[in-house]
Amino acid sequence: MPPRYRVTLGVEERKELEALTRRGKIQATEFIHTRAFLLWDAGPDGPAWATDDVATALGVTSCMIEHLKKRFLEEGLEAALERKPREKPPREVIFAGAFEAQLIALACSEAPEGRQRWTVRLLLDKAIELKFARAVSHMTVQRILKKTSLNLTSAIIEKSHRKGVPRS
Repeated sequence: MPPRYRVTLGVEERKELEALTRRGKIQATEFIHTRAFLLWDAGPDGPAWATDDVATALGVTSCMIEHLKKRFLEEGLEAALERKPREKPPREVIFAGAFEAQLIALACSEAPEGRQRWTVRLLLDKAIELKFARAVSHMTVQRILKKTSLNLTSAIIEKSHRKGVPRS
């Protein structure tokens, strides 16, 4: 089956790509894309490798190589070498510093009656009950505690030490 997209590089484009691969500091994806162009170049100076052979040599899928060729033909060499920009923006940060401060203050307070210490799920339930947030996952609570280096177990030991209870 003939290749879907045929890439033929000009002399200047080939020299530019060869210079990129010899340069010391280049991102890994840019290097792979550059090497792919050099290997499948169907011009007079290129080896004109098949898509599957290029994919195998570079450790990527042939589908990725076909997408790269298509992008090169539609948008040009620079666009094909660079990482494709995000189409969808990243999610907004839902919780601001006020939520984190309230959660940390809650974690440092006395544990609920009948409990020796706070757990992540107890903190989650109490934060929703006190309307710190409408909804929050236990992993968000865990990440906030981890980010602030707050260890729920060591907080208990510290409280008991302040009360004069000997450490075990």
